[in-house]
Amino acid sequence: MAWFLLLGYATRDPISGRHIATMAFQDMTAPAASAKPPLLADFRFDYRESLISRVVVQGMVRAIDFGFVAVLGATLYEFYVKRFDLATDAPYLAVSAAVGLLATVLFDTSGLYLIQSLRSPAAQLSRLALSWTSLFALLIAAAFFLKAGDSFSRVWLLAWYVSGALALTLTRAIVAGVVRGWIQQGRLLRRAIVVGGGGDGEELLRRLEAEDNDIRICGVFDDRGPTRVGDLIAGYPKLGSVGEIAEFARRTRLDLVLVALPTRAEQRLFDVLRKVMELPVDIRLSSLAAKLRLKPRAYSYIGAVPFLDVADRPIANWAVVQKWLFDRIVASLALAALSPVMLMTALAIKFDSRGPVLFKQKRYGFNNELIEIYKFRSMYTDRTDANASKLVTRGDPRVTAVGRFIRRTSLDELPQLFNVLKGELSLVGPRPHALQAKAAEVLYQDAVDGYFARHRVKPGLTGWAQINGWRGETDTEEKIRKRVECDLYYIDHCSVALDIYILVKTPFALIKSENAY
Repeated sequence: MAWFLLLGYATRDPISGRHIATMAFQDMTAPAASAKPPLLADFRFDYRESLISRVVVQGMVRAIDFGFVAVLGATLYEFYVKRFDLATDAPYLAVSAAVGLLATVLFDTSGLYLIQSLRSPAAQLSRLALSWTSLFALLIAAAFFLKAGDSFSRVWLLAWYVSGALALTLTRAIVAGVVRGWIQQGRLLRRAIVVGGGGDGEELLRRLEAEDNDIRICGVFDDRGPTRVGDLIAGYPKLGSVGEIAEFARRTRLDLVLVALPTRAEQRLFDVLRKVMELPVDIRLSSLAAKLRLKPRAYSYIGAVPFLDVADRPIANWAVVQKWLFDRIVASLALAALSPVMLMTALAIKFDSRGPVLFKQKRYGFNNELIEIYKFRSMYTDRTDANASKLVTRGDPRVTAVGRFIRRTSLDELPQLFNVLKGELSLVGPRPHALQAKAAEVLYQDAVDGYFARHRVKPGLTGWAQINGWRGETDTEEKIRKRVECDLYYIDHCSVALDIYILVKTPFALIKSENAY
C-alpha cells in the first residue's frame, strides 16, 4: 500500500498552518511529488495527538475575558475606592459583571474570538483597543443619561480602563502563543481523507486548496484499480481501498471523511457510506457535482465548498468536556464510596480460591482499538477464558462460588472504575465485548450487520442495553442484535442527562439478573 511507503511528512508554517517542507516516497513512480507537496497535505500516519475543538477554545477565551474583566473591576474597587460592602455597594458588583458580559459581546462582534485572530496578537490589537474603548464610552454615556455619575468613582473607571487594556493585551499575547503552538502541532486542524479518486475527487481537492479552511488532507481512498485511478490524485497519494479506511483510522487521528462520489452511482455510494459510518468521525458528502441544488442553509461548508452532512461524531465540542469531567468526578466519588465493598469482594475471592484477585482482559474499545480492562476474578485460575471464546452459562463449572455472586450482581466490574480514570472507559456507554465473544456460536461482528458502529464512543461500565434487560448471556443472535440496537440508540442520544438517568436505573436493573451467570 502506498501509505506504508511514505517516509516523511511536510512541516507547517506556524502562521498560515500550511505545509512548507518536502515529503519523500519510496515509490519513485511519482518523483515530482517530493518537489512540491499539496497545500493541505498532512501525511503523518503515526499522528495520535487529540483534536482540540475550536468551539471549546473560543468558549474558554470568552469565559476568561468575562471573568477577568468582571473580577478586575471588583478588585480595583476593593483596593482603590474602599472596602467592599455587599449591602451598600452591590451596584459596583453588578456593573463589573455587566461590563464583563458586554466586553465578550463586543469582542465577539469584532471577530476577536476567531482562531485567525486568536493566533495573531498584532492583528487583533487595534480591534481590541477600539472595542475596549467603545465599551467604556458606552458606560460613561449610560451613567450620564441615567444621571448616575455621582454614584460611581471616576478614579475607579479610569483605573479599570487603563489596567484592563494592558492586561487584555498581555493575556491575548499569551493566548496567541498557546494557539499558535496548537496550530503548529496540528491540534486545531481537522485531519481528513477524501473517498473517491476520480474527477469529482480531483475537483474537490482543488476547490479546498483554494479556500481558507481548517482541514488537512492525509490522502485519498478509492476501490478502483490503477488503470482508472493513479497513485496521485491532485498531488495527494492514493492510500488504499475503502475497506482499509478503518485500519487507517486506528493508526492515526482522523477527524473527517469527505466523500466525493457522484450521486448517480447510488449503489457505490451506499457501499462506501455503509463502511465509513462505523467510524467515530464527521462524514460529509461533497455537493460540487450534484445537479440538484438545494437552499444554502441545507448545506454545511468548508470554506465556500458545500457539503451534505451524512453523520457527525457522537460526542464533540463541549460534550467532550462535559463527558470527561462527569466520568472523572463521578468515578472518583464512586471509588471512594465503594472501596469497602471492593475490599470485601477482594478478600472473599482470595479466601474462596487460589489465584490473583484481579485479572486483565483484552476487549474492543473506542474506534475498535484494543484495551485491557480490569475485573475481579470470577473463575478458577486454571479455567479462565481470556478471550471469552465460550459463553458462561448457568451452573458453569469454571465459575467459583464467589464468582457466581459477583457476576450476578456485577460486582466483578467495579475495578473498571480505574479504567474510567485512565480514560479507556466511560461510566456509561456500550459495554466492551471480549475478542471472541459469540452469540449462538457466531462472532458478534458476524451476527450483527454494522456491529462496529457501537465503537464510535468509548465503552462504558453500564449502558442503555443493560438497563433495558439486554445484559448477561447471549445464547441467541437476537439477543446481541437487541443489545447493539440499544447501544446505537444511546450513541444517537448520548448526553450527561441520559448518563445520569442510566446510572440511577442501573442498580434496579441489577436486581433483575436472570441472564447474568
